[in-house]
Amino acid sequence: MIELKHIYKRFDDDNEVLHDISGIFENGKTNLIIGQSGSGKTVLMKCIVGLLEPSSGELLYDGRDFLTMGKQEKLLLRREMGMIFQSAALFDSMTVLENVMFPLDMFSHDTLRDRQRRAMFCLDRVNLKDAADKYPGEISGGMQKRVAIARAIALNPQYLFCDEPNSGLDPVTALVIDDLIQSITHEFNMTTLINTHDMNSVMGIGENILFIHQGYGEWTGTKDDIMTATNEKLNDFIFASDLFKKIRENITK
Repeated sequence: MIELKHIYKRFDDDNEVLHDISGIFENGKTNLIIGQSGSGKTVLMKCIVGLLEPSSGELLYDGRDFLTMGKQEKLLLRREMGMIFQSAALFDSMTVLENVMFPLDMFSHDTLRDRQRRAMFCLDRVNLKDAADKYPGEISGGMQKRVAIARAIALNPQYLFCDEPNSGLDPVTALVIDDLIQSITHEFNMTTLINTHDMNSVMGIGENILFIHQGYGEWTGTKDDIMTATNEKLNDFIFASDLFKKIRENITK
């Protein structure tokens, strides 16, 4: 579980980007941070993973305050994290197998055979075992995202962070990625945190949602709660499209 308590982030005296944000991201669930571009959700994600330091507040990883940890403690905690980047961020000069093995080669003390075995297990989990010897340029964008997922779980992380994992994908492939992330989250009981503005993801796998508006935590709930939510800012964001307006009208009749 990751718990945020009164998180603020200022870049200078006149530019406060995050204002008193609190929330809980639960184990074994797909936790989503949603909001418009410029709402502060990317800054919040960077604060949570340690790329930025909040100006004040508490950031608890299963009761451990990340903000008061020493350098060595933070390093150990980061080894419990997996990351899926918006662009997949694979190494073009490495094969698919080598990409998945990269964190194992960096941080694991296992033998080469055991590292290869673990990497192949992760590739098999995302249905890409047959692509192990290919290079990223030889596979589709959707397959590259699945390689990124395999790499992210190679070290068996407790916390999985996903930055716009469906960016650049067609709707069908995006659903495959969503379903894969959710099933892996449940299977390994990870605390998964997804930064997204994809409404299909929100309504498909939003088991625990934090909505941010202009740097404020405006609303929390589930995908089912959204349909009857009374927060006007949330409704303006979620039901901006005619399709979602019609879906809500049919549900609330």
